[in-house]
Amino acid sequence: MSQYDFSEVVGISAVQVKRKASELSWLRQGHNILLFGASGLGNTHIAAALGYALIEQSVRVKFTTGTAMVQHLQKAREGLGLEDALKKPDKYELLILDDIGYVKKSDSESQVLFELIAHRYERNSLVITTNQVFSEWDSIFGDNMMTVAVIDRLVHHAEIYQLEGESYRRKEAMKINGKSGQLN
Repeated sequence: MSQYDFSEVVGISAVQVKRKASELSWLRQGHNILLFGASGLGNTHIAAALGYALIEQSVRVKFTTGTAMVQHLQKAREGLGLEDALKKPDKYELLILDDIGYVKKSDSESQVLFELIAHRYERNSLVITTNQVFSEWDSIFGDNMMTVAVIDRLVHHAEIYQLEGESYRRKEAMKINGKSGQLN
C-alpha cells in the first residue's frame, strides 16, 4: 500500500484500506469489497495490497483473475465437479476476483460465476475489481435476472469504492514521451 499514491484518485483513501487490513470483523462476517474504476487507476494494486496485508496477519487469501476463476469453474462443471470446485475456495477467508468485467462470458460461464458468488454469500468475503459499473453488468452475466441477483448478493454486505482519476499508466507514458497532453 505504501507504493500507491492515494492523492491521485478520488473515491478511496489510505485510511479506509488500512482499516480494512487491520479490522478483520468484515471478513468474519462474510462482507465484500467492490472496487470500481477505469483501467489504470489502481484497482488491482489496492486489492493485491489489501490481500498481502491480510496474509501478513495469517488470513488465508486467494488472488485470481475473474476470467481464470470462471475458466476453472467451467472446466469443473464440464467434468461434473462444480460442487467440489465451489467448495475449494472456502478455505480462503478472502477471495479476490480481479477484473471480472473484461471478458464477455457465455451463459454457461456466467452461470458458474453466479454460482461462486451465491456460494460465498454471507459465508466468505470477496474483493471484486472491475472497470464496469453495475448498469453494464448485463454484458458479464447476459441475463438481467441473474445480473440483479448477483448485484443484490454482492452489495448486501459490502463497501463499494468508485475510483476516479487519470490512468497511472497513461501519466507515466506521457512523462516518458515528454508530452503534457496527448499520446501519439
